Amino acid sequence: MEANDGKNGSLPNPKPQETAGRGQRLSPPLILPPLLWVTGLLLVLAAIVWLTGAPATRIRLTYGQFRQELERGNVTEVVLQGAKAYGKLVPAGDDPKPRPFWTVLPRRALEDPELDQLLLSKLGPRYGAEEVPDNTGYLVIGYLLVSLFLFAAVWMLFRRSRDQIWGGSLLTGFIKSPVKRYQSTGRRVTFVDVAGLEGVKEELREIVEFLKDPAKFQRVGAKVPKGVLLMGPPGTGKTLLARAVAGEAGVPFFSINGSEFIQMFVGVGASRVRDLFATAKENAPCILFIDEIDAVGRHRGAGLGGGHDEREQTLNQILSEMDGFTPNESVIVMAATNRPDVLDPALLRPGRFDRHVVVDRPGFQGRLEIFRVHTREVPLDSDVDLERLAASTVGLTGADIRNIVNEAALWAARQEKDRVSMADFEYARDKVLMGTRREELLTGREKEMTAYHEAGHTLVVWILGGPERVHKVSVIPRARSLGATQLLPEGDRWMVSETELRRRLVYLLGGRAAEVIRFGEATAGAEDDLKKATQLARRMVVHWGMSERLGPIAFRTDEEHPFLGKEMASPREFSEHTARLIDVETMRILRESFQAAVDVLTAHRDKLDCLAQTLAEREELDEAAIEALIGPPAYRSASQEKAPCGWEEGTIC
Repeated sequence: MEANDGKNGSLPNPKPQETAGRGQRLSPPLILPPLLWVTGLLLVLAAIVWLTGAPATRIRLTYGQFRQELERGNVTEVVLQGAKAYGKLVPAGDDPKPRPFWTVLPRRALEDPELDQLLLSKLGPRYGAEEVPDNTGYLVIGYLLVSLFLFAAVWMLFRRSRDQIWGGSLLTGFIKSPVKRYQSTGRRVTFVDVAGLEGVKEELREIVEFLKDPAKFQRVGAKVPKGVLLMGPPGTGKTLLARAVAGEAGVPFFSINGSEFIQMFVGVGASRVRDLFATAKENAPCILFIDEIDAVGRHRGAGLGGGHDEREQTLNQILSEMDGFTPNESVIVMAATNRPDVLDPALLRPGRFDRHVVVDRPGFQGRLEIFRVHTREVPLDSDVDLERLAASTVGLTGADIRNIVNEAALWAARQEKDRVSMADFEYARDKVLMGTRREELLTGREKEMTAYHEAGHTLVVWILGGPERVHKVSVIPRARSLGATQLLPEGDRWMVSETELRRRLVYLLGGRAAEVIRFGEATAGAEDDLKKATQLARRMVVHWGMSERLGPIAFRTDEEHPFLGKEMASPREFSEHTARLIDVETMRILRESFQAAVDVLTAHRDKLDCLAQTLAEREELDEAAIEALIGPPAYRSASQEKAPCGWEEGTIC
């Protein structure tokens, strides 16, 4: 039992030895350390072994040795106990004391009258026999001592932690939320550390201002949003934004992951939610951040599992806490997810997550600012052009850019450099976009096939053009590919036309077309190209209405996954005849694109051979080297020049 000091009163009916003067703290009850208890247990066990076993000080003799010593007259005393004989030998050496011994007698020796006569003749009255001792009493005493010891140990542990067992750690500790309060270590993260995303920061800055000065909003009758949902692809900085809000607000900030609510036992997650919001209310005003909320906030009543599973009960409790009968005016809930499509509609309605903030991939200016943020502590060489890097990393997230900067710094350190140069950034970008180089090298026919495959991709883009340009082509194995053609967009684009999509199909099938033109047969190296081309062509027909035969209509297909909270099976909303037409149109678009690739490469066969042979020799070519070999591209930007070839039904040029 915990002792109280004099200022807080005394315990009911205190014992005389437990009282203390005012201002003096009572000493806790004496509890022996666990090591002492273990030592005592080992001593008890050793005593039991010693009592039930043979004395360790006696010499063990074989029966033959015993007979020899007996016939020589060296045995001075013998006592038989069942099949064992205990006795003493004459002193040996300088030791004046007899040496005790014991031996085991075989059954034939026990029934041998000659041995009995020999013992009588040699020892006379010093030869005797005793009953075999019964050690049952010792064993009972030993077992009783061990049981008492274990009972005392359990009782002491229970007595020491009974308040914790009944009050918290064992029972309520299991259902207590594992929420962590954000404590800034070192430099505090603020909105300055979040590059780009100006619109997102403006939305969140309003939350920070309300927490700092709520009267400013209350004067005009405005209420702060109860919930802010950050949605966006992985790596775009959703968690970093939450940390920046914590640094800017100056109020308690609690964070938890959505998966930490889910447990094996039903009801534990709901209890953790109640404890989580109770903790937040005690520290109000505060911000509560739930990361990866899709782990617990998926659609109810769909997918695998009924309405009484642990996840749905946890979600119901979250809905009740956010906007139930008891209002929460001073607890702002922030959440992050990259799967907003699987969230329950009740979670997204006004009153719960009022504000949905899309954290998208950064544009050019955002990428430039991200590069500046991540290179603040990196010594850069004079040739490093951050604008060029930002322009060549279209589509990358903040996490990707941070990885490029780190890989460049690691490569520079490996090269024993003091500063990071542009070449290091180029190496890091290629490593991130195309993968790490593999040690094995292509030789012979495989290298030639790979060179023609990649040359086919490159030449199609070089001739037809488009919004993307060829940055580098390589036949060095990287990651899971034997070669790679790296395309870089000319700029940020948010819309794509049918002409550009069909050019994309021609590019994807250009490698297979080059193989057929040069070797007269196809290889398995175009597997990934065929998969991407088929998916793109089917989406053009099914989702984007880019088929004249089917018309501008979108068809619903079964693309949902039951494990993500969707339906087990969605009904097909078109007939078998329409499904057949979809397949026919998809195959038609793919055949036309393949034929267009064959036509382009056949018309420029000399450039194809030159590019493939040079690529097989050098293994890697950049844009300048390609231009020196086959001349400048037909056009560099679809927005600046008119394409030399327009798409018509079934043709490219």
